[in-house]
Amino acid sequence: MAGRAASKVLSGARVVLPTGTVDNGRVIVEGSRIAGAAPADAPSLDLSGHWIVPGFVDMHVHGGGGASFTSGTAEDVLRGVQTHREHGTTTIAASTVTGEMDVLARQAALLSELVQQGDLAGIHFEGPFISPCRKGAHSEDLLRDPDPAEVRKLIDAAHGTAKMVTLATELPGGIDSVRLLAEHGVIAAIGHTDATYEQTVEAIDAGASVATHLYNAMPALGHRTPGPIAALLEDERITVELINDGTHLHPAALELAYHRAGADRVAFITDAMDAAGFGDGMYDLGPLAVEVKGGVARLVEGGSIAGSTLTLDTAFKRAVTVDRLPVEDVVRSISANPARLLGVHDKVGSLEPGKDADLVVLDAGFTLKGVMRKGAWVIEP
Repeated sequence: MAGRAASKVLSGARVVLPTGTVDNGRVIVEGSRIAGAAPADAPSLDLSGHWIVPGFVDMHVHGGGGASFTSGTAEDVLRGVQTHREHGTTTIAASTVTGEMDVLARQAALLSELVQQGDLAGIHFEGPFISPCRKGAHSEDLLRDPDPAEVRKLIDAAHGTAKMVTLATELPGGIDSVRLLAEHGVIAAIGHTDATYEQTVEAIDAGASVATHLYNAMPALGHRTPGPIAALLEDERITVELINDGTHLHPAALELAYHRAGADRVAFITDAMDAAGFGDGMYDLGPLAVEVKGGVARLVEGGSIAGSTLTLDTAFKRAVTVDRLPVEDVVRSISANPARLLGVHDKVGSLEPGKDADLVVLDAGFTLKGVMRKGAWVIEP
C-alpha cells in the first residue's frame, strides 16, 4: 500500500480564510492539498509576523517574462506562466488579442493543450469582436463584428477550454453572440465598447456577466449619458475587472467602482503583456509594436496604453496599502471571485481542506515572501 503523502504545517501567521482572518493560524498541507489535520510529527514552518492568503487567480493576462500568450510557443507560454507564479498568481487564464481568425484558432489549439495539462485554467479571447471606436491596443484592420458563427468558430477551436470572450455587444450580432456564449457556458464580457447605457442593459439581460477592465476602452461616465459604466456598476449580475496599477485607474475611480460594486463583484486583473516581470524595452502585442518606459506600456503608433506590466502581488499590496481596502475583501477580489468565474472554485481561490495547496506568504508590509502551488514551493519563504 502506498504511504501517506508527506504533511507539513505552516504556523504562526495571520491566515485569511473564507470566514475571516485567524491570528496565529495554521495551514496544514498534505501532498498537493490543504488538509484538516496533521500527524503529530509533521514538520512545521514558523511564519509568525506574516500573512498567508490564497494563491492569486488572474482571469485576464496576455503574457509575462518576455513571452506572449497570443503568439508564443508552448515553451514561451510556460515561461510567462512561471513568471506570474513567482509573483503569486497560481491560476491563470491566458488572454489573446485581436488577430486573423485562423491565427487565433491555431493559438487556441496550442493553449487548450496547456489547459488539459493543468498549466492554464482556460482561454480568454479579447477581440477581434470589438469596437473600432474603442480599440485600444488592438489592430483596427483585423476587427470584425461579432457574428455568432464566427464567435462559435473561436470557442470550438478552444476544444472546451474557452472561458471568456470580450466583445462590443452593441455591434451587429452582439446580442445574439452573448446568448450563444451563455448557452455554451462561456462568459460574455462587455469591453472595448462604445455602447450606450440602454444597449449595455440589453446585453446584461441577454447574459453578459463581466465588464472587461472597467473604465478603460469604453465611454466615460456622463451625467446625461451614463454609458456602459453606470449600467455595469449598478447590476448585481456583473463582475467588474479592475487594473490596479496606478496607471489605468485614478484611485478615486477605483474607490468608486469598488464600493459601488462591492468586494464580491470585483476581480482584480493584470491585463499584463510580455514585459511583466521582464523590464522596459520594445515588444510586440499581436501585430502592434509596443514600447515600455518606466513600467508603462504604450503603442509606438498613437501612444495608447497597451495592457500593463502589472503582477498581482503588486496589485494586492497597492489595494491594501494605498487604497486602504480590507485584506479580506482584497482576497475575495483577487482569488475567490475570479476562481468562481472561471469555474475552478472547487479547487482554488480559498484556503479550505480538500482544495489545492495554492497560497501566498506576505510579510507585515504585504510584500511577497513565498508562493506555494499544489503543495510545492515556487518561492520558499
